[in-house]
Amino acid sequence: MCVKVACVGGGPAGLYLSILLKRQDPSHDITVYERDPEGSTYGWGVTYWRGLLDKLHEHDPESAAALDEHSVRWNEGVARVGDVETRHGGDEGFGIGRHRLLEILAGRARSLGVRLEFEHEITDRNLPEADLVVAGDGVHSTLRTRHADHFGTEVRAGRNQYIWLGTSKVFNSFTFAFVETDHGWIWCYGYGFSAERSTCVVECAPETWTGLGLDVANEADGLALLEKLFTDVLDGHPLIGRSSGDGSAQWLNFRTLTNRTWHRGNLVLMGDAAHTTHYSIGAGTTLALEDAVALAGALSRPVELAQALTAYEQERRSALLSIQSAARYSAQWYESLPRYIHLPPEQMFALLGQRHSPLLPHVPPRLYYRIDRAAGQLEVLRRFKRWLGPRVARTVHARALASRK
Repeated sequence: MCVKVACVGGGPAGLYLSILLKRQDPSHDITVYERDPEGSTYGWGVTYWRGLLDKLHEHDPESAAALDEHSVRWNEGVARVGDVETRHGGDEGFGIGRHRLLEILAGRARSLGVRLEFEHEITDRNLPEADLVVAGDGVHSTLRTRHADHFGTEVRAGRNQYIWLGTSKVFNSFTFAFVETDHGWIWCYGYGFSAERSTCVVECAPETWTGLGLDVANEADGLALLEKLFTDVLDGHPLIGRSSGDGSAQWLNFRTLTNRTWHRGNLVLMGDAAHTTHYSIGAGTTLALEDAVALAGALSRPVELAQALTAYEQERRSALLSIQSAARYSAQWYESLPRYIHLPPEQMFALLGQRHSPLLPHVPPRLYYRIDRAAGQLEVLRRFKRWLGPRVARTVHARALASRK
């Protein structure tokens, strides 16, 4: 049976879903609507890991091969506090420019017969007639906002300020750098996404942001100050911004978005329209693509649409539990940086790698470090840590939910 699908939002989630549905049945009538012109995407590079690439090869080898070809990769992390630096091995990571990622997915979708309508904004007043409408239009989703009460949308703003920048400094490893100023600490995350460019996300506490004057600086002055603070990390390379219309720098507070339900009639949420996870775990693009895989899988089953959408939501909610917990604790680690930054370097760097742990906020850092080192040698302690962590996370999460009621 031919199904008519309207994907609202030309990001990774909507484009990849259109590819998967066309592969399942070429007779499906699928259109992706994007409000911005083609090629005008925001952002610099995105990250993903080997597990995602393996999964994409299973579902669409052609787009996965192109993604692999145009990505840079690393298997090492670097952390710097002032003049002290440490390196550690890790899982194989990948970076790709957001523009190139969308170009690959759009080209693959077109080759399969998907219609792409750029500069075509969809609202509740001009919804296309379709069997299924997929809201993949991001954290500020118009379609979700129109029915926010039904979806039970909740947004919680983080404490710290951050800005998403590019640089001509090519990082060969995923790099963390912390710099002390007269107004507190400021830090950046840097990773390459091409042979010429890297992403550089800068973050700091609000008192540092205002103390340095970044809250009132225009983009040019703000970038000059950040370049001076991170000159050793950048090796003299410039930072590249994306100013707003009035020339101000785009500093933000990260907003964690959740929804009580992800579908309403024939409308379903996907990607950042459904959920967000803090950028410090580098999972946003991965989760969007995995949403598309799960939704395509649910729609391939011989069940009614409502059952398929419910199954999709249940599958993804379950998969997201541990990732959202990791993101929550990672953000909290950076918001509590003074608790860790003055530890001996080997301890501070070790706890940076453990920032996803639900136990860490509730155990003195030096004690946690000793327990973690011992757990690395004793299987019984490793098992106890794996058993206790999720239980602490669930208890804390339940108390937080109760306090908001």
